Amino acid sequence: MVTLLLRSLRRHRSSPRGLLLLAVDVPLRNGSHGTRPLYPDHIPTTSLQKILLAAGSAGMALYNPYRHDMVAVLGETTGCHTLRFLRDQMKKDPEGAQILQERPRISLSTLDLSKLRSLPEGSLGREYLRFLDVNRVSPDTRAPTRFVDDEELAYVIQRYREVHDMLHTLLGMPTNMLGEVVVKWFEAVQTGLPMCILGALFGPIRLRAQNLQVLFSELIPWAIQNGRRAPCVLNLYYERRWEQPLTALREELRISPPPAHIQGQA
Repeated sequence: MVTLLLRSLRRHRSSPRGLLLLAVDVPLRNGSHGTRPLYPDHIPTTSLQKILLAAGSAGMALYNPYRHDMVAVLGETTGCHTLRFLRDQMKKDPEGAQILQERPRISLSTLDLSKLRSLPEGSLGREYLRFLDVNRVSPDTRAPTRFVDDEELAYVIQRYREVHDMLHTLLGMPTNMLGEVVVKWFEAVQTGLPMCILGALFGPIRLRAQNLQVLFSELIPWAIQNGRRAPCVLNLYYERRWEQPLTALREELRISPPPAHIQGQA
């Protein structure tokens, strides 16, 4: 079974959807046969299938950290218990509970870009849009949840993905490897998701010596301190805070901006 999965991974490494479907369908088709999907894009899987998917996606994500599709699969197949904890945290918070009830989504189809551009300089919405423009990223690049066998938990991890760029904005970090590693340290402390912990631990492997020194001496302690100090960032209804000044939101969350010289290097 493992050999068959690895062959499928190699053969379809350039086709994320084909890779994922083969990994699920070929090794243990009978194991999940008859299980009905719980939400759009859901692919029911057995425990053994999830282990195989986790192993394959972890290997490919470590080989190429920019394979966001593989990072997504790793998160879905390893984070079930942590997602329950995050869901419970959201239910205990008024703003988080409202998010769970209303299920807002962040995508180009739900964002009013012209409104965000008209917001004052320094507002969350304006700074978030600036982050998207400067780093040439789109909220539509986030893969839909497929392998979480609980409809509510599937939304929780989808929400986590869609606010990831918001965390970059809050932390003042770009999308290069150094910036991504710093955000992963913050997310690892905040969420405890296994994929965030793995990304925080193994991401530095690809950094240059100069960046490693800055990372370990200043940025990791800064990210850990802010991650511990801030309340759960999944409990923020960002879409209703676009007009809030970014500095005021950071103060509310007790997130300190990175040192100016560090932010320039990141």
